[in-house]
Amino acid sequence: MMKPLRIYTDGACSGNQNEENFGGWGAVLEYGSHRKEMSGGEPDTTNNRMEMTALLRAFEAITKDGQHIEVFSDSSYLINCFREKWYENWQKNGWKTAGKKPVENQDLWESIIQYLSKHKIKFFRVKGHINLKGKNTDVDALFDKFAEENGSRFTKDDFVYIVEMNNLADALANKGIGRRD
Repeated sequence: MMKPLRIYTDGACSGNQNEENFGGWGAVLEYGSHRKEMSGGEPDTTNNRMEMTALLRAFEAITKDGQHIEVFSDSSYLINCFREKWYENWQKNGWKTAGKKPVENQDLWESIIQYLSKHKIKFFRVKGHINLKGKNTDVDALFDKFAEENGSRFTKDDFVYIVEMNNLADALANKGIGRRD
């Protein structure tokens, strides 16, 4: 089996519900011992757009098609869209939700979806903002929940590493918020 390219993403938005705000996104790409860290920011955005932008920028950084990719994100919005194939119904319904409203972030969804046919991609949800060293953190319980959501293929050590990388993506997203070019 081909070694997976792993992508850890996160988005953040300072003042998410305000008319004027600033968002950041972060992504970590790993293939074997190689790692690439990316971040950026945008004004007047939303947390969901930043979550999606992180994944899109990570996909754009991949230079070869046909990769086996594992995506880890704390965004239920992002992960559920692909696991439950919401995008298929949106496309069939002319980019309308089941409630007949326009799909939010259609531009980003369309850009991301094009990568589904270029690569073999699996999506995994990881709880965000876990302090692994916190004295009240029950790593065993968090691992059990992760395994329940994502299957039993990951070990507890894998889980700890995935959380560390997701926390790094979060730090990169916050760095993106601070970059107000």
